[in-house]
Amino acid sequence: MARTNKTGPVDTATTAAATGAVAGPAGPVGRDLQAFAVELRRLNGEMNRLVHGFAAAQGLHATDVQALAAILDSDTPMTPGRLREHLGLTSGAVTACLDRLERAGHVRRSRDSRDRRVVHLHYAARGRSAARAHFLPLAEAAARAQEGFDDGELAVVLRFLTAMNQELDRLSGRG
Repeated sequence: MARTNKTGPVDTATTAAATGAVAGPAGPVGRDLQAFAVELRRLNGEMNRLVHGFAAAQGLHATDVQALAAILDSDTPMTPGRLREHLGLTSGAVTACLDRLERAGHVRRSRDSRDRRVVHLHYAARGRSAARAHFLPLAEAAARAQEGFDDGELAVVLRFLTAMNQELDRLSGRG
């Protein structure tokens, strides 16, 4: 994005890169955004570490844990087809993933009572128990972190996270 100063046109993206700022729609954005990006990367890295630790402890792949999260978070009964779309995998890869999860006691498959062709995926009690035990320290840490914020501040954080996820969905072609 170019703008003009007393000496002529200024390339704000180049200026931002040189100063450590990030170029935004209105020009360079200060170090606050940079610090924000650093904290988001740190959070993402730590979450990935926890997920990979759970996967390793359960003999699963990281993608299997993503599948479990999708099943847990779904507002409607998850199906293999919807899971395939959510994860961006082939139907064969989803079948292999579900087979691993079922063998490990994390997922249970059931046929729809009205249409036996439809398979619903359920997070099995044994799997939920293992996940709850592994991720309990994370839940406790989140509760401690929330103590420093009032309800209004937490609502803003939730609004930002929701907007960020919507933007990521849009970038990935899912939104």
